[in-house]
Amino acid sequence: MVSAIELHGDPHVARYLETDGEDGFHWRNGTEILILFTKGRKSGEQRTHALIFREHEGAYLVVASKGGAAAPPAWFVNLSADPQVEVQIKGDRFPATARVATPQEKPAMWAKMVEVWPDYDEYQKKTDREIPVVVLERA
Repeated sequence: MVSAIELHGDPHVARYLETDGEDGFHWRNGTEILILFTKGRKSGEQRTHALIFREHEGAYLVVASKGGAAAPPAWFVNLSADPQVEVQIKGDRFPATARVATPQEKPAMWAKMVEVWPDYDEYQKKTDREIPVVVLERA
């Protein structure tokens, strides 16, 4: 088993997929990770991303924070262009549709995500960009 602290980026995705999440599902500070599969908006190639998530009313929430950078993460730009994605949680891989939480939904969803990763509040303070919560719904 690989230490959660050692897993980041492509190695995290690879290890998660190789082990159906045995390595990589549980991550830092009790967070849980899913793998998001998007299609590159320019290349058309499949892209994979390990993201902190929480289940919410039968859907899955992720945050497009990029650590509070001014620009959103590439995966968010990709799913904005094509919201038909795939998600893998442990060994369960399924098609999903991605959407941004509405202004009415976002406060409760944001609070739920901050419970598991308090740094999201700090990331929002670092940028003028409104960091979106993305809702992944099984297709």
